[in-house]
Amino acid sequence: MKIINARLRASLGYFTITCSNGLFESITEQSGLIESSAEVIDAKGNLMCAPFVEPHIHLDAVLTAGEPKWNASGTLFEGIEIWAKRKVLLSHEDVQKRVLKTVELLVENGVQHVRTHIDITDPDLVALKAINALRTKLAPYIDLQIVAFPQEGIMSFPKGTELMEQSLQHGVDVIGGIPHFEYTREYGVQSVEWIMDLAEKHNKLVDIHCDEIDDEASRFLEVLATAALEKNMGERVTASHTTAMHSYNNAYCYKLFRLLKKSKINFVSCPTESIHLQGRFDTYPKRRGITRVKEIRDAGMNVCFAQDSIQDPWYPVGNGKLLRVLDSGLHSCHMLGHEDLMTALDLITINGAKTLNIADRYGIEVGKPANFIIVEGGDDVEVIQKQGEVLYSVREGKILISRQPYVLNEKVNLV
Repeated sequence: MKIINARLRASLGYFTITCSNGLFESITEQSGLIESSAEVIDAKGNLMCAPFVEPHIHLDAVLTAGEPKWNASGTLFEGIEIWAKRKVLLSHEDVQKRVLKTVELLVENGVQHVRTHIDITDPDLVALKAINALRTKLAPYIDLQIVAFPQEGIMSFPKGTELMEQSLQHGVDVIGGIPHFEYTREYGVQSVEWIMDLAEKHNKLVDIHCDEIDDEASRFLEVLATAALEKNMGERVTASHTTAMHSYNNAYCYKLFRLLKKSKINFVSCPTESIHLQGRFDTYPKRRGITRVKEIRDAGMNVCFAQDSIQDPWYPVGNGKLLRVLDSGLHSCHMLGHEDLMTALDLITINGAKTLNIADRYGIEVGKPANFIIVEGGDDVEVIQKQGEVLYSVREGKILISRQPYVLNEKVNLV
């Protein structure tokens, strides 16, 4: 495979890239535009970058919005109640059918790396078994990481610790938690410490729904970061959401950031969902309820964006487009300055890869797997401005999708 007339991130000019045996073979700067031919992929000056990374999604719940009822309050807590009722209706076929439809959406929008949280507060582990059984079928299209996620708690749910340990026998890559939903703060702290011990014992990654609430007194992030620091596991640990940080006072945050930086943990923010779910108990002014993304990034810590949900009890819309999530997050987090825009794709590419702990095999570099996308626009800024299509998605040198950008009819072309 040969790609010509490609722009690369943080580079000027055009490039020719060749791939062989599923790997990047060469990356060469061109002296100018090259005439296209049938034997090459002509990027036509559009951006070639590493595939989009979806670091936080709940594939077990996708496409269930309105089942068995709609979330009238729009709160996280009503969503959990509705999901508990939908969960008992799960079947192997139901889960796999919805997951396959959703993965098609992700793939056609340039995603090739996915971390999914799967609810294991189910005595039969239906969703976990069904999604794990899809790994071989999905492997040509996406890398899949599975998080054992205790939606209704570990210490507060009957046999919660037993279910978590059972889940390790069914393809789990990451251990999750939800300390702010446990009955008491003591249970929450206990759950974080138990999770970290279990992950260390079994050499698993950790991704915890941490402080996904507007409560400024919810401070499990400090517990998670301390455990990660003391166990020297920080780069393998992720704090998802951390929306309570939006409500922390600055003095506490200043102290907290010292610990967070030392711990080296990763952060995932789900801006479209957070701005929908949080602030629901406010009158006015209403909080945005999104973690301090810009501040985390500026402090040198790793933070990335994710979709979280696609049409489920928590979030009734969503279509697999991470560029949509990126656009919303940049707006909501006051990150539309030119310097912010110039590196904005980091939030849905390399930062997500670091969170998934796959950075060693991710990126457009000679010798790495030939996984890439070509997206409308010449650089990060143009890609965000256009909100265009992913024109190509290529995995190990094989084309997954291709589409052409629209061209205006001459009669309406005003340029």
